[in-house]
Amino acid sequence: MRPIPPGAVAVIFVSQRSAADPEGYAAAAVAMEAAAAAYPGYLGLHGTRGPDGFGVTVSYWVDEAAAQAWRDDAAHRAIRDRGRDIWYDWYDLQVATVTRAYDWKRV
Repeated sequence: MRPIPPGAVAVIFVSQRSAADPEGYAAAAVAMEAAAAAYPGYLGLHGTRGPDGFGVTVSYWVDEAAAQAWRDDAAHRAIRDRGRDIWYDWYDLQVATVTRAYDWKRV
């Protein structure tokens, strides 16, 4: 992923997965990542989840309007509700504006 431009929006999702329905969660995660990637204003995603179920996912959006449109998307809303009912013990979400970004890669 290339550097995120200043002014972009980062949606930071920190969560603890429950032990329930790992196959359903995995399928939903793949589907939501693909749907987000096709959504207008999407810039990219970083995410990780440990074996204990603790995870951090950061999605990047061109602006606040794009991030809010994804939040309000009907399919995303349905999966979010399912997550609250089954897949998560808890989550925290923060929305931030990117003020600076750069990357480095070992070649």
